[in-house]
Amino acid sequence: MQNVLIVIHLIIVVALVGVVLLQRSEGGGLGMGSGGGGAGGFMTGRGQANALTRTTAILAGAFFLTSIVLAVMANQGRVQRSIIDGAPAPTAPAGPTGPSAPNAGGVLDQLRQMQAPSGAPQPAPPAPQQ
Repeated sequence: MQNVLIVIHLIIVVALVGVVLLQRSEGGGLGMGSGGGGAGGFMTGRGQANALTRTTAILAGAFFLTSIVLAVMANQGRVQRSIIDGAPAPTAPAGPTGPSAPNAGGVLDQLRQMQAPSGAPQPAPPAPQQ
């Protein structure tokens, strides 16, 4: 179902780009002709502008609708999970605590403990510089 909706979404995007490029801008752009000067014209300049504006609005609405549906479908099977849930419980630092060792047991020390092999001795934290 999601693949079908993605294909429809892409078709809408290509059509929207085409319709926007067909519209006549102030500078001429890629518009079709100079607005009703030809005898064999299908629509007058004003009728063509109204049809292109209406088509642009419809395609834009369809684009937003398919975008929202695709976003909802992408998040439907996900379970919200916090990275804090996977973090190990804080342990008491092995070294001295207090004002003499302000960084003992910090985040970096916990990361070193997590990365070290389970049987390997832990490196001592660096001595504070005075």
